[in-house]
Amino acid sequence: MAISEKMVHFATSSSWIRKMFEKGASMKATYGADNVCDFSLGNPDVPPPERFTEVLRELAADTRPGVHGYMPNGGYPWVRDAIAARLSMEQQVAISGGDMLMTCGAAGGLNITLKSLLNPGEEVILLSPYFVDYRNYIDNHNGVSVIAPTAEDFSLDLPAIEAAITAKTKAILINSPNNPSGQIYSADSLWALGELLTLAGDRLDTTIYLIADEPYRKIVYDGHEVPSIFAAYRNSIVVSSYSKDLSLPGERIGYVAVHPDIEDKGALLNALTLANRILGFINAPALMQRAVAELQDASVDTTIYARRKELICRILGDAGYSFIDPKGAFYVYPRSPIASDVDFVAHLLEEKILTVPGVGFGTPGYFRIAFCVGEDVIARSAEGFKRAMARARG
Repeated sequence: MAISEKMVHFATSSSWIRKMFEKGASMKATYGADNVCDFSLGNPDVPPPERFTEVLRELAADTRPGVHGYMPNGGYPWVRDAIAARLSMEQQVAISGGDMLMTCGAAGGLNITLKSLLNPGEEVILLSPYFVDYRNYIDNHNGVSVIAPTAEDFSLDLPAIEAAITAKTKAILINSPNNPSGQIYSADSLWALGELLTLAGDRLDTTIYLIADEPYRKIVYDGHEVPSIFAAYRNSIVVSSYSKDLSLPGERIGYVAVHPDIEDKGALLNALTLANRILGFINAPALMQRAVAELQDASVDTTIYARRKELICRILGDAGYSFIDPKGAFYVYPRSPIASDVDFVAHLLEEKILTVPGVGFGTPGYFRIAFCVGEDVIARSAEGFKRAMARARG
């Protein structure tokens, strides 16, 4: 066979998100886009802040020699300083530009982090539901994914996390606000997690790192806030991007920041910088680095997502679905009214509604709705959700 057996397996069990997205494209071609309600992909449709366009025009006019050339693998120092100043306020810990580096999105940031930390066979704990590609990223660097459940409301289940820790545990990877559940892990639970990891590390004579993937930090509702990971645990690493809060997913710009007091900080930062190069990223995009440095106080209009959240939750509630009201991100994660989430997603397809089964996120029995779509799409899905529920109830 021309390609690796592992890639054949990955292709066979590839992301449900992409499968449903591709199904949506086919259905739109057949029935017309206005007759399909596609909630499959978390692709933000709210436009970037107006200031982004202004900054981009200013940067495009700069024709100085070398302006689009290489820079240090970790990114422009002055860009890192600008982001570190904002992070210091968010994380309630003083962070310098030297504690972070720029990456090709959060995906690039997670991959260089895992490359820097993992020896073959070491374990990374994931909390279900989790973003599907996390398992692939861990496998990229010869790690092993260990799945721990969350509580009924998708908050942290500390006993389950403790039970998942072994002598091979190298890190735990969390995502808050969470994709797909919209849950935000509370400050008290994060402090308790930090204490748990400290005690487990002492008992096993190792360091267990806490990696927080935070691209949805600024997309929150109803007065909720995202607590500081750095305040909760010293051996922590924040990975994020501007894909969601600036609506720039295709520009692939993000960063990694390490706690200023993290163990072996110098060696870790050197490893991260080297990983940026040897994994082929080389450096984060130069133009986007310069752009985001000017946009640290900017964000998309999250009131648009808030209105959509209220609308889809009202539709689901009226139709009889059971779900936890999302506190952040732009997803809602209802229970399937029948045992098989895959079968129920198929029922919704009959109504020309595209969602993603929970099995793809490690939690069978649920399905994900990405409400980063127009309010007209959400509104016209109402009757289809009702009919699918009526069929499920027999």
